Amino acid sequence: MPLFDHIGISVTDLPRSIAQFDPVMQALGCTRQDAENGVSWYLGEEELILFPARESGNGPHRHGHVGWQHLAFPVTSRDEVDRLHAIAMDAGWTDVRAPKAYPRFNERYYAAFVEDDNGIRFEFMFNPPREVDA
Repeated sequence: MPLFDHIGISVTDLPRSIAQFDPVMQALGCTRQDAENGVSWYLGEEELILFPARESGNGPHRHGHVGWQHLAFPVTSRDEVDRLHAIAMDAGWTDVRAPKAYPRFNERYYAAFVEDDNGIRFEFMFNPPREVDA
């Protein structure tokens, strides 16, 4: 059983957020499904849903405040981290941390962090298993 079934995110400007999220989510291999009051992307049974905020004027989210921190997407290579980072930049996301190694986590960890107009932060990360001595 997966840890999460779905993640719902409220956004200020749904059409703008769709324009930012769609290229990234499609690049992650997700399928988009539009609904009357939002849009979702799914991969297998996991789903990310965007909803319009119920109240205006209370965004964007500020990183480090109580609430959302970031969502990390594991990918298969450093090149894939670089590719997703470039796609996000082209879609209007803000570069928080360009792709680089994170030896403070371990010598294999490579990641990039991006943030959308709502302060929603994504991490694209490659962290292959440690080589096991035979």
